[in-house]
Amino acid sequence: MTTKNILENAKRIKNSAAALSSEQKNSALINMAQAIEDDCEAILRANNADFENSRSIMSDVMLDRLALNEHRIHLMAAGLRSLAKLDDPVGKTLDEFIHENGMKIKKVSVPLGVVAIIYESRPNVTVDAAALALKSGNVCILKIGKEAYGSARALVSAMHKGLKRAGVSRDMINLVEDTSRASANELMKAVGYVDLLIPRGGKGLIDTCVENARVPCIQTGTGICHIYVDGEADINKALSIVENAKCSRPSVCNAMEVLLVSENIASEFLNLLYNKIVNINQASITLKLDVKSFDILGDRSGCELAGERDFDIEFLDYVLAVKTVKDVKEAVSHINAHSTGHSDGIITENIETAEYFTRSIDSAAVYVNSSTRFTDGGEFGLGCEMGISTQKLHARGPMGLKELTSYKYVIIGSGQIRR
Repeated sequence: MTTKNILENAKRIKNSAAALSSEQKNSALINMAQAIEDDCEAILRANNADFENSRSIMSDVMLDRLALNEHRIHLMAAGLRSLAKLDDPVGKTLDEFIHENGMKIKKVSVPLGVVAIIYESRPNVTVDAAALALKSGNVCILKIGKEAYGSARALVSAMHKGLKRAGVSRDMINLVEDTSRASANELMKAVGYVDLLIPRGGKGLIDTCVENARVPCIQTGTGICHIYVDGEADINKALSIVENAKCSRPSVCNAMEVLLVSENIASEFLNLLYNKIVNINQASITLKLDVKSFDILGDRSGCELAGERDFDIEFLDYVLAVKTVKDVKEAVSHINAHSTGHSDGIITENIETAEYFTRSIDSAAVYVNSSTRFTDGGEFGLGCEMGISTQKLHARGPMGLKELTSYKYVIIGSGQIRR
């Protein structure tokens, strides 16, 4: 099926999609979950083929994003079932008032319509995006990178079986067959067909969509995430948080890329951190150090003098840029100059310093004494997420069900006319 055919089908059914009852949508999600588990073997075969074809062109951390296993597939299914338990975001009265002439004016949540998602080699996004769109009454169009197309096709095939069992049109979930850039450009320019475009991937993809889209576009999550370790931080707490934020899964957008350390504790902390994550972690960690930090750690294995651009890179790998700063004010100044507005945090036992930081940092998620790795729809109680919005209009932070709705005004009168 051509991308044009998909766009036409999506537009054709979006009104009926908006009219689906909560029971129909929840039934579809539950049946989709079961179908994914039933098709686990076929999905894993397709994913294994994608994985083997990508071995020579992807880094190990990016291959981790591509790889599926039985546990990850069961987590996808569990996510669908959890989403079915959440309140339906459509048809909610968001606000209402009575006009002086007696009219009742209500602000009511409605679906956006057709939501297109362009994303890279993360098969799990296929399920998250489809499920969120369905639950919020939207038709979704999925465009995945060629490296993971086979995995996405197997997942969509399973979800179509679930939709059929629930008596819901398979056109609610559409996978673009053309994996070239031409189909991406077609989605970007699909005025009158696509109501919202969401790019989910690296900086290149996001910038291309934001700069070229003629349809409404959400700017999502390049994550140059920072953590500042204050002079009044609990050292053990800080070591644990920094290790988690950088090492638990460095290929994702909420992983820390830049560490800032107060000069008051820099010598003690950086030496302890080096022994914790460079010498012990099973992966080879590279520290890109500013001059002050390099003077502390010296020319040890895994330590390099930071280049001019190293504080503006989303590494998505076992690489960490490190800078020693005077105090929280210098840390805030650095973060606001270099952050992408995704997730930034402070580790401190000083309440006033923490409050200054949270007031001063202009990011979608600002943390005090915890890892940035929690910026995630599931962790924020949203079920799952469509992406992390780093802009301020319409949606900011993890995009869940509410962020996939708009609203309209419903006015109930009894014959009133305006004079």
